[in-house]
Amino acid sequence: MTSSGPRLRVTEIFFSLQGEASRVGLPTVFIRLTGCPLRCGYCDSDYAFQGGSWMFLEEIVAETSRHPCRHVTVTGGEPLAQRDCAALLSRLCNAGYDVSLETSGALDIAGVDPRVARIIDIKTPGSGEVGRTLWHNLDQLTPRDEVKFVLCDAADYAWARQVVLERRLHTRAAVLFSPVWGRLEARDLAEWILRDGLPVRMQIQLHKLLWGEVPGK
Repeated sequence: MTSSGPRLRVTEIFFSLQGEASRVGLPTVFIRLTGCPLRCGYCDSDYAFQGGSWMFLEEIVAETSRHPCRHVTVTGGEPLAQRDCAALLSRLCNAGYDVSLETSGALDIAGVDPRVARIIDIKTPGSGEVGRTLWHNLDQLTPRDEVKFVLCDAADYAWARQVVLERRLHTRAAVLFSPVWGRLEARDLAEWILRDGLPVRMQIQLHKLLWGEVPGK
């Protein structure tokens, strides 16, 4: 049977351990879509900005089903930059997967299926893209969602702390603080969080501890 319908440009589909967020450590199928309108200074997936292969939604779901797990993360790049990403997310939910979306927060999340856990990466001043955040996305948070801050230095930490407390993000969704790999010492971030009694979860990228800076992990 010939495939038809919506297509997405896909950089890679791979099976690994979830390295971040509350699902850290869980075997997960990652669907990395191609393209991103942002250019964060610390980006570790810039190879996904261009290239990739066009795939029909049913082809993506079929490839996902080859792996022995029910957890799926759609990531990028910025996955919502492709119009039919929302259709893929719903298709995966309908197939019985536990689906999460990793998004920059620079594009509207309103059209995302409510069954999907939305991981919103709020861009800090150190990222170089702080002005791209759509703050109204935070009004749509549910307890199923998570908000992530990737921090470059002490100034980023102070900025993120203010955002969390002023907007009371910790009362609406899980809040994650992560150091930029190779730029901010994890111990320093841990000590700042403890010093301030900040109601956030610190995370370190498990996949990089295991495999280092390896694309597709």
